[in-house]
Amino acid sequence: MLALNEAFGAIQAFMERGGSVLFLVLGVTFIMWVLIVERLWYFALEYNKQKNRVVDAWESRAERRSWYAHKIRTAMISEVNNNLNQGVGMIKTLVALCPLIGLLGTVTGMIEVFEVMATQGSSNARAMAAGVSKATIPTMAGMVAALSGIFLSTYIERRAKRESERLEDSLTTDH
Repeated sequence: MLALNEAFGAIQAFMERGGSVLFLVLGVTFIMWVLIVERLWYFALEYNKQKNRVVDAWESRAERRSWYAHKIRTAMISEVNNNLNQGVGMIKTLVALCPLIGLLGTVTGMIEVFEVMATQGSSNARAMAAGVSKATIPTMAGMVAALSGIFLSTYIERRAKRESERLEDSLTTDH
Protein backbone atom coordinates (compact mmCIF):
# COMPACT_ATOMS: atom_id res chain seq x y z
CA MET A 1 0.00 0.00 0.00
CA LEU A 2 2.89 2.31 0.76
CA ALA A 3 4.32 1.78 -2.74
CA LEU A 4 0.94 2.61 -4.25
CA ASN A 5 0.76 5.85 -2.27
CA GLU A 6 4.29 6.75 -3.37
CA ALA A 7 3.42 6.07 -7.00
CA PHE A 8 0.27 8.17 -6.76
CA GLY A 9 2.27 10.98 -5.15
CA ALA A 10 4.87 10.85 -7.92
CA ILE A 11 2.15 11.02 -10.58
CA GLN A 12 0.48 13.91 -8.79
CA ALA A 13 3.79 15.81 -8.57
CA PHE A 14 4.46 15.15 -12.27
CA MET A 15 1.02 16.48 -13.21
CA GLU A 16 1.53 19.61 -11.11
CA ARG A 17 4.96 20.27 -12.66
CA GLY A 18 3.50 19.91 -16.14
CA GLY A 19 0.74 22.42 -15.61
CA SER A 20 -2.89 22.44 -16.61
CA VAL A 21 -2.20 21.51 -20.24
CA LEU A 22 -0.93 18.15 -19.03
CA PHE A 23 -4.44 17.35 -17.80
CA LEU A 24 -5.72 18.03 -21.32
CA VAL A 25 -3.09 15.64 -22.73
CA LEU A 26 -4.22 13.06 -20.17
CA GLY A 27 -7.88 13.49 -21.14
CA VAL A 28 -7.23 13.17 -24.88
CA THR A 29 -4.99 10.15 -24.29
CA PHE A 30 -7.66 8.50 -22.15
CA ILE A 31 -10.33 8.97 -24.83
CA MET A 32 -7.92 7.69 -27.49
CA TRP A 33 -7.17 4.54 -25.49
CA VAL A 34 -10.84 3.91 -24.75
CA LEU A 35 -11.48 3.95 -28.51
CA ILE A 36 -8.47 1.71 -29.19
CA VAL A 37 -9.55 -0.85 -26.59
CA GLU A 38 -13.09 -0.77 -27.99
CA ARG A 39 -11.78 -1.56 -31.50
CA LEU A 40 -9.57 -4.37 -30.21
CA TRP A 41 -12.56 -5.71 -28.28
CA TYR A 42 -14.66 -5.58 -31.45
CA PHE A 43 -12.07 -7.54 -33.45
CA ALA A 44 -11.64 -10.12 -30.71
CA LEU A 45 -15.31 -10.77 -29.92
CA GLU A 46 -17.83 -9.17 -32.24
CA TYR A 47 -16.36 -9.23 -35.72
CA ASN A 48 -16.36 -13.02 -36.18
CA LYS A 49 -20.02 -13.19 -35.20
CA GLN A 50 -20.94 -10.50 -37.70
CA LYS A 51 -18.80 -12.07 -40.42
CA ASN A 52 -20.42 -15.48 -39.88
CA ARG A 53 -23.91 -13.95 -40.07
CA VAL A 54 -23.08 -12.21 -43.36
CA VAL A 55 -21.46 -15.31 -44.87
CA ASP A 56 -24.39 -17.49 -43.80
CA ALA A 57 -26.89 -15.00 -45.22
CA TRP A 58 -25.00 -14.88 -48.50
CA GLU A 59 -24.54 -18.64 -48.76
CA SER A 60 -28.23 -19.24 -48.04
CA ARG A 61 -29.23 -17.22 -51.12
CA ALA A 62 -30.46 -19.41 -53.92
CA GLU A 63 -29.27 -17.03 -56.61
CA ARG A 64 -25.91 -15.21 -56.52
CA ARG A 65 -25.14 -14.21 -60.11
CA SER A 66 -27.63 -11.51 -61.04
CA TRP A 67 -27.06 -7.77 -60.91
CA TYR A 68 -29.41 -7.60 -57.92
CA ALA A 69 -27.45 -10.29 -56.05
CA HIS A 70 -24.18 -8.45 -56.68
CA LYS A 71 -25.67 -5.24 -55.26
CA ILE A 72 -26.80 -7.14 -52.15
CA ARG A 73 -23.28 -8.58 -51.82
CA THR A 74 -21.77 -5.10 -52.15
CA ALA A 75 -24.16 -3.75 -49.52
CA MET A 76 -23.28 -6.58 -47.11
CA ILE A 77 -19.56 -5.97 -47.56
CA SER A 78 -20.05 -2.21 -47.18
CA GLU A 79 -21.97 -2.61 -43.92
CA VAL A 80 -19.27 -4.83 -42.43
CA ASN A 81 -16.59 -2.46 -43.72
CA ASN A 82 -18.31 0.47 -41.98
CA ASN A 83 -18.36 -1.48 -38.73
CA LEU A 84 -14.70 -2.45 -39.12
CA ASN A 85 -13.62 1.17 -39.63
CA GLN A 86 -15.86 2.72 -37.01
CA GLY A 87 -13.83 5.06 -34.80
CA VAL A 88 -10.58 4.66 -36.75
CA GLY A 89 -10.70 8.25 -38.00
CA MET A 90 -11.27 9.56 -34.48
CA ILE A 91 -8.36 7.50 -33.13
CA LYS A 92 -6.06 8.86 -35.83
CA THR A 93 -7.25 12.40 -35.11
CA LEU A 94 -6.57 12.02 -31.39
CA VAL A 95 -3.11 10.58 -32.14
CA ALA A 96 -2.35 13.66 -34.23
CA LEU A 97 -3.83 15.96 -31.60
CA CYS A 98 -1.65 14.75 -28.70
CA PRO A 99 1.63 16.36 -29.83
CA LEU A 100 -0.21 19.56 -30.73
CA ILE A 101 -1.63 19.82 -27.24
CA GLY A 102 1.87 19.15 -25.93
CA LEU A 103 3.10 22.08 -28.01
CA LEU A 104 0.37 24.20 -26.46
CA GLY A 105 1.96 23.29 -23.13
CA THR A 106 5.32 24.44 -24.48
CA VAL A 107 3.88 27.81 -25.42
CA THR A 108 2.14 28.33 -22.08
CA GLY A 109 5.26 27.28 -20.19
CA MET A 110 7.45 29.64 -22.18
CA ILE A 111 5.00 32.47 -21.54
CA GLU A 112 5.44 31.76 -17.84
CA VAL A 113 9.24 31.85 -18.23
CA PHE A 114 9.03 35.19 -20.03
CA GLU A 115 6.74 36.59 -17.33
CA VAL A 116 9.28 35.60 -14.66
CA MET A 117 12.06 37.17 -16.70
CA ALA A 118 10.04 40.36 -17.14
CA THR A 119 9.14 40.74 -13.48
CA GLN A 120 12.21 39.32 -11.71
CA GLY A 121 14.94 39.47 -14.32
CA SER A 122 16.90 36.58 -15.79
CA SER A 123 18.98 36.03 -12.65
CA ASN A 124 16.25 34.04 -10.83
CA ALA A 125 16.88 30.57 -12.29
CA ARG A 126 14.69 28.82 -9.72
CA ALA A 127 11.62 30.85 -10.69
CA MET A 128 12.28 30.21 -14.38
CA ALA A 129 12.70 26.45 -13.81
CA ALA A 130 9.00 26.01 -13.06
CA GLY A 131 8.11 27.58 -16.40
CA VAL A 132 10.68 25.50 -18.26
CA SER A 133 9.23 22.39 -16.62
CA LYS A 134 5.75 23.43 -17.73
CA ALA A 135 7.17 23.94 -21.21
CA THR A 136 8.87 20.57 -21.62
CA ILE A 137 6.77 18.06 -19.69
CA PRO A 138 3.53 18.49 -21.71
CA THR A 139 5.49 18.27 -24.97
CA MET A 140 7.09 15.03 -23.87
CA ALA A 141 3.76 13.67 -22.62
CA GLY A 142 2.03 14.56 -25.89
CA MET A 143 4.72 12.82 -27.92
CA VAL A 144 4.65 9.70 -25.74
CA ALA A 145 0.85 9.58 -25.95
CA ALA A 146 0.97 9.91 -29.74
CA LEU A 147 3.61 7.20 -30.04
CA SER A 148 1.59 4.88 -27.83
CA GLY A 149 -1.45 5.33 -30.05
CA ILE A 150 0.12 5.40 -33.50
CA PHE A 151 1.21 1.76 -33.49
CA LEU A 152 -2.17 0.43 -32.51
CA SER A 153 -4.09 2.80 -34.76
CA THR A 154 -2.03 1.56 -37.71
CA TYR A 155 -2.63 -2.05 -36.64
CA ILE A 156 -6.38 -1.45 -36.36
CA GLU A 157 -6.55 0.27 -39.73
CA ARG A 158 -4.61 -2.50 -41.48
CA ARG A 159 -6.60 -5.23 -39.79
CA ALA A 160 -9.88 -3.62 -40.82
CA LYS A 161 -8.71 -3.46 -44.44
CA ARG A 162 -7.47 -7.06 -44.37
CA GLU A 163 -10.67 -8.40 -42.81
CA SER A 164 -12.79 -6.51 -45.33
CA GLU A 165 -10.80 -8.02 -48.20
CA ARG A 166 -11.09 -11.51 -46.70
CA LEU A 167 -14.83 -11.13 -46.34
CA GLU A 168 -15.13 -9.99 -49.93
CA ASP A 169 -13.14 -13.03 -51.07
CA SER A 170 -15.26 -15.41 -48.99
CA LEU A 171 -18.57 -14.30 -50.52
CA THR A 172 -18.46 -16.39 -53.68
CA THR A 173 -20.55 -15.40 -56.66
CA ASP A 174 -20.72 -18.77 -58.41
CA HIS A 175 -23.78 -20.93 -57.93
